[in-house]
Amino acid sequence: MSTSADPTGVPRGNGLSGLLCTGLSALLFVWFLTLAPQIADGASLRYVIEWVPSLGISLSFLLDGLSLTFALLISGIGALVFLYSNTYLAGHPQFDRFMLFLFSFMLSMLGLVLADNLIALFVFWELTTITSYLLIGFGHETAKGRRSALQALFVTGAGALALLAGFILLGMTMGTFELSEILARGDELKAHAYYIPILLLILAGTFTKSAQFPFHFWLPNAMAAPTPVSAFLHSATMVKAGVYLMARLHPGMSGTDMWMWTLTIFGAVTAVAASIFALRQTDLKQALAYTTLMALGTLMLFLGQQSSYAITAFATFLIVHSLYKAALFLVVGCIDHATGTREADVLGGLGRVMPFTAIAAALAALSMAGFPPFLGFIGKELKYAGALGVASEPLFVVGAVLLANALMFAVAGVVAFRPFWRKAGGALPKTPHEAPWPMLAGPVILAVLGTVFGIYPDLLERSLVAPTVASLLGEIEDAKELKLWAGVNMPLLLSIVTVVSGAIIYAVHRQARTMLERMDAATPSFDAGWDRFLDGFKALAAWQTGVIQSGVLRKYMFVTFVTVLVGMGGTMMARGLGLTVPDFSDATGQSVALVLMILGGALLATLTSSRIAAMAALGVVGIAVAMVFIVFSAPDVAITQLLVETLVVVLVAVALLRLPTLDSGGRHWRPWDALLALGVGTVVTLTLLAVLATPLDRRLTDYFEITSWPEAFGRNIVNVILVDFRALDTFGEIAVVVIAALSAYALLRTTTTKGQGK
Repeated sequence: MSTSADPTGVPRGNGLSGLLCTGLSALLFVWFLTLAPQIADGASLRYVIEWVPSLGISLSFLLDGLSLTFALLISGIGALVFLYSNTYLAGHPQFDRFMLFLFSFMLSMLGLVLADNLIALFVFWELTTITSYLLIGFGHETAKGRRSALQALFVTGAGALALLAGFILLGMTMGTFELSEILARGDELKAHAYYIPILLLILAGTFTKSAQFPFHFWLPNAMAAPTPVSAFLHSATMVKAGVYLMARLHPGMSGTDMWMWTLTIFGAVTAVAASIFALRQTDLKQALAYTTLMALGTLMLFLGQQSSYAITAFATFLIVHSLYKAALFLVVGCIDHATGTREADVLGGLGRVMPFTAIAAALAALSMAGFPPFLGFIGKELKYAGALGVASEPLFVVGAVLLANALMFAVAGVVAFRPFWRKAGGALPKTPHEAPWPMLAGPVILAVLGTVFGIYPDLLERSLVAPTVASLLGEIEDAKELKLWAGVNMPLLLSIVTVVSGAIIYAVHRQARTMLERMDAATPSFDAGWDRFLDGFKALAAWQTGVIQSGVLRKYMFVTFVTVLVGMGGTMMARGLGLTVPDFSDATGQSVALVLMILGGALLATLTSSRIAAMAALGVVGIAVAMVFIVFSAPDVAITQLLVETLVVVLVAVALLRLPTLDSGGRHWRPWDALLALGVGTVVTLTLLAVLATPLDRRLTDYFEITSWPEAFGRNIVNVILVDFRALDTFGEIAVVVIAALSAYALLRTTTTKGQGK
C-alpha cells in the first residue's frame, strides 16, 4: 500500500478503501438531508420488505424525526471519521480491514435506528455488538485490547439476551412485532400484566449497551480502540443505541412510575458518578470517555420525564453532545498523533504549533462547558428548564444536573485549555506539529457547527429538534423554542452557578484528583470486580467440565437422561399435571403380548452382562414396536422401524467386536441405571397420556391432507411431509446420520489400527 507524505513527514492517504467509505458515507448523509424537509413538515416515511411473513417478521424501516436525527449524526460524523482515519491510520497494514469493520458498523447502526420491526432491530443491534467488538479489539496484539473487546462483548451481549427476551414477550403480548403498531397501543401495553417484566428486560439491554450504572465500567476500557473508533462508536453512535431504543419506546411505555423512577435514578447516578470519575483522569481520552457516560446518564434522565421541556432538552443535548464530543475525541487524536502522548500533566504549549487544532478544541470545549453563543449553552439552559419541570423530585434532578455540568466545565478546561495554553509538564515524546487537513476537517467542521447552531438555533429547531420531539410526544408544537437569550430566569441563574462552580473546580482540579485517587484506592473497583467475576466464572466452568466431561460415555448418558427426567418431571409437577389413567377395557391379548415382549426385551437389556445379548434384546424391543405400528395400520412406518432396528443391531454388533474391552467395575447389575430407565419411561408415558387426553388440534393434519396431492403430487402424507414440505429438515437429518457414520468409521478404524500396532 503506497502512501505519500506532507511537509511534516506525516504519511497521508491509504488508497481506495478510505476514499470509498468516505464518499459513500457522505452520499448517505446527503440523501438523508434531502428527506429532512418532509420530516420537518410532520411526515414519516415507512418502507416494508416481507422477511418471514409466516411469523409476522418484516424488514420494515421508519424514518421520522428521531430516526432521521440519528441517521444524520451517524452518516455525517461517519464521513468525517472515515476522512480522518485515512490519514490517522495511514500506512497501517490492516487499514482495509479497519475500514471494512467501521463501515459495517455504520450500516448496522443505520439499520438499528431505522428498523420498525423488533426482530429486525435486534438483528442490527447484535451486528453493532459484533462489529464494535472487532473495532475495540482492532489492536488485538495487546492484552489490553483483547480484554477490553471481550469485556464489551460479554457485558453488552448478556444484556442483548435479556433484550431479546423482552422483545419476544412484547411481540407476543401485543400480537405484532411492528414497533409503530405497538406504540400506537401504548395504553393497552402499560395496562398489561407483562408490562413490568417487559420493561425490566428491555432496560437490562439498554443499560448495558449505553453503559448506565452499574454497567458503566466497560465503556472507558473500550478506549483501547483507535481514536476514530472512540469518536464514532463511543460518543456519537453505538453507546447511544440504548438511549435511542428508550426514546423510540417512550411514546408507548413512558408515563408510569416504574419508567420514570428507574430512568431518573439510574440516569442521575450515572451522570454524577461519571463526572467525578472524569475529573480524576489524566489521560485525555479516558476523561472524554467518562464525560460520555455523563451525557448518556443525562439523556436517560430526561427520557424518564414526559414534559415538553425535558424532551426538548433531550433532543437538543443529543445533538450538542454528538457534535462537541466527536470533535474533542478527534482533537485528542490529533494531539496524540502529533506529540505521542495524551497525558494532561505532560502536555502544554501546543497552541502556537497547532493553532487550528487549538481553535477546534476551544470551540468544542466552550460548547461542552455551556458558554454562549454556542449550542451547548442552549442545551444547558434547556436541561435546567427540563429539570425544574420534573414534578416528582425537581431538587434531586436539578442538583444532579448542576453538579454534572459543573464538573463537565472543569473537564473541558483540562481537555481543551491546558494542553494548548499552559506550560508543558514534561518533555514530549515527539516534536509537535499541526495535523494534516484530513484530520483537521472533522473537528473543525463539528466545532463550527456547534457555534453556528448556537447563533442560529432556529435552523436546528425546525429541521431536527422539533421533529424529534414530535416523535416522542406526538406533535411538533410540543417542542419548546430554542433561544440563545430567554431572559433572566432560573435556568440562566443556574448556568451562572455552573460556570462559577466549574471554574473553582478547575482551579483545584489537581488537588481534587489526588483526593479522588485516594478515595478510589479505598473503594471497590467495578473493573476489578469484573475480573474477579470472570475468574470465578472460569473456575466454575473448569469444575463443571471436570465433573461432566469425565471421558466415560456411560456417565454422559446418565447425566443426559437425569436432565430429561428432572426437566420433564419437574415441569409436570410445577404445572400440576396429574396422572391420567387410560381405559384398558378394550385391550386384546395381542396388545398384552406386545407389551410383555417390550418389557421382556428391556428387562433383559438391563440384566444381561453380554453386550451382544443386550443389543439383541433392544432389537426385540424395536421389532415389538414395529408390530405395534402394524396393529394400528401403519405398515410403512413399521417397515421403516424394522429396517432401522435390523440395521442398527447388525452395525452395532460388528462395531462391538472392534471396540476394546470396557471395565464395568465388576458389577453386571446396575440398579441406578435401571431406576433411571424406569423413571424416564414413567415420565415419558405420563407425558404421552397427558397429550392424548387433550383435544386434538387438527390444523396441521387438515392442511397436509388438503395440500399433499395438489401441491406435492403425493398421496402418502408422511412421505410428502418428509420429501417436500420438510425437505430441508430431512436433508439435515441425512447429513447428521452420514457425519455420525463417518465419525464412527474413523474411530473404529483408528481403534483397529492401534490394536494391530500393538
